[in-house]
Amino acid sequence: MGKEKDRHVPSRRRFLRASAGASAAIGAALAGGPAAGVLAAQNAASETGDDTALALVNGRIHTVDANNTVANTVTIRNGRFVAVGGRAPKPARDVRVIDLRGRTVVPGLIEPHVHIVSLGNRPGYHTVLENTTSIREVQEALAVRRKDAPEGAWITSMGGWHPNQWVEHRHPTLAELDQAVPDRPVLLFERFTGPCATNSLGKKFFDAADAGAKVHPDILPVKVSDSGAIAAAGFTGGGPSASALFYLRRMQTFADRKRSTLDAMNYAATVGLTALLDQVLFPTPGPLHPNQILSNLDQYRMYDPWLELHREGRTIVRLQINFLQNQSDPELPELKERLRNQFPFFGDDMLRTGAIGEWAAPLASGAAWRNAQRLVAQAGWRNENAVQNLAGLRQVVEEYETVNREFDITKLRWVVHHVPEVDADLLSRLKALGCGVEMGAFRWVTSSDPKVVAGPPFRTIVDHGIQAGIHGDGVHIAPLNPWLHIYYATTGRNSFGDQVNPGQQLTREEALRLFTRNNGWFLRMENKIGSIEPGKLADLAVLDRDYFAVPDADIKKIRSALTIVNGKIVHNTGIA
Repeated sequence: MGKEKDRHVPSRRRFLRASAGASAAIGAALAGGPAAGVLAAQNAASETGDDTALALVNGRIHTVDANNTVANTVTIRNGRFVAVGGRAPKPARDVRVIDLRGRTVVPGLIEPHVHIVSLGNRPGYHTVLENTTSIREVQEALAVRRKDAPEGAWITSMGGWHPNQWVEHRHPTLAELDQAVPDRPVLLFERFTGPCATNSLGKKFFDAADAGAKVHPDILPVKVSDSGAIAAAGFTGGGPSASALFYLRRMQTFADRKRSTLDAMNYAATVGLTALLDQVLFPTPGPLHPNQILSNLDQYRMYDPWLELHREGRTIVRLQINFLQNQSDPELPELKERLRNQFPFFGDDMLRTGAIGEWAAPLASGAAWRNAQRLVAQAGWRNENAVQNLAGLRQVVEEYETVNREFDITKLRWVVHHVPEVDADLLSRLKALGCGVEMGAFRWVTSSDPKVVAGPPFRTIVDHGIQAGIHGDGVHIAPLNPWLHIYYATTGRNSFGDQVNPGQQLTREEALRLFTRNNGWFLRMENKIGSIEPGKLADLAVLDRDYFAVPDADIKKIRSALTIVNGKIVHNTGIA
C-alpha cells in the first residue's frame, strides 16, 4: 500500500465533499452517537402499551431452542414471547404486526465479560471506531460524530479499537485528524494506557496545560509531537497519555456521563447486544489522579449514571454488575467489606448485581489471592477469575479444588475467563466442580503474528462438553461488537486475515448458541433470556443480512435492523 499512499493527504475540500454523502446508516455503524438516529429510534419506540401484542411475521426466526427450531412468526405480549411459529396473527386493535420480509432473526446477544460501565464513563463525545478498517473511515466517523458536539466539546475515541484493524497499521496524524475535525479538539486513546493521537486544537490545549501551573503534583507533561502523537513508551500506567486523560476527566460533568452511558447502551442495541455482564477493572476509590489509566474508576460512583437512567426508566439493555477487587493485601479489607455489605444478584431483570469478578484479588498476589478465593466461597458468592496461560488455569483449578474441600462451591457456578490454553484434565476437573469456561475471542484484533496461535481452543472446549460461552472483553482492549468476535471464532483469522487459531473453528450455529443461550447461564438467567421460546423475556435482533448465508468477511458487517428488549423496540433503522 504503499508509503506513497500513506503520505498522500487529500485536500479538506475533497475530503468534505467525499464525506458529505455519508448516510445515517454509516453514522449508526461508525459513530454510534445520538445523531446516528439511535436515540430518536428509542424515543419513537413502540408505545403500544402492555396489553398490545407485537407480532413479527414472514421472517426466518432462529429460536436457538433445544431443537434449533427456525420459525416464521413470533408474538410478544407483556414483555415476553407468547407464541413462536404457527399461523401469523392479523393486525387488530390489540395486535401490531411487523412484516420482516424474510429477514433473519436471532435471540438478543449476551455479553458475559465486558466493560460497558467504563465506556459509559468516558469523557468527551466518544466515537465508535471499532468497525473502521482504514484511516479514511476513521476520518468519516469522526466527522459524523462532530455534528453532535457543541462548540468546544472534545471528540474522543477511547479503547475498543486497535491500529491492527486499519490497513495503514498506524494512528492518524495531526493533519488527518484536522481534516476530519478542524474546529473541535480530538483525542484518540489506544487501549488501557495509550499511546494517544490528537489534532491541532488538542495540541494547543495540551501545550498550554504543560506550560501552565501544575493542576496536580504528580502530573507529567503530555508532550504532543508535531505529528500529533502522545507517546506512552516506558509507561505501564500514568505517563503522558494518562495525563491527557486526566485533563479531560477533570472537565467531565455528571450530565456528560449520563449522555455517554446512553450512547453506550444505544451502540450495544445497534449490534444486537441486549444483555451485558460488566466486569469493571482496577477500581480506585477517591479523587481523580493522573496515574489512573483508562480502566481506573471509582468503584463506588462509577455506576451512578446507569443507576440514574434506570430510575428514570431510560435503560434499554440489561446490565448485570460484577465487583472486581484488586488488593494484594492478604487481609483484603475491601473484599471483606464488599462481601459483608453487598447483595449478590440483587435488582430486577434490567439491572442487578452479580458476583465477584473479573477477580477477587490479582492472580499473582500469592496469599492474598488464595485468601480471596476462600472468602468468596465462605460467603456463598459466585467467583470469577481471568487467566492468561495454562499455568494460570492450573493455579485456578487447583485452588478451586482446595476451597471446595472446605466449602461446597459446586452449585455456585464459579467461572474461568479467557483460557487461551487448556488441557482435557483441567477442563474435566472444572466440570466436576460445576464451573463454566468463558472463551475470550478478542485476540483476533490484538494478534499480529500469524505464527503465534492466538487461541482460545474453541473446538477443544466445546467438544469437551463443559459449560462454555464466548466473550469479547470489550471495550478496553477489543471491540464491543459481537459479530467481529463471532467472525474470529468461526474463521480463526485475525485482523490481518492470517490464520492464527488453526483447527479450532466453530460452526456459525455453535458460535450463535454460545453468544446467546449458553451465555445466559453465566448471568444465571438461562431460563429468562438467550432463546426465543414462549415464556422467556422478549429480547431479539432482526439482522440486516443473513448471518447463515453471507460470506465469512461479511459477518463483520452484520448489524441489527431492529432490536427488541423486554418486548419494546429500542433500536429501529426504519423497518418497523
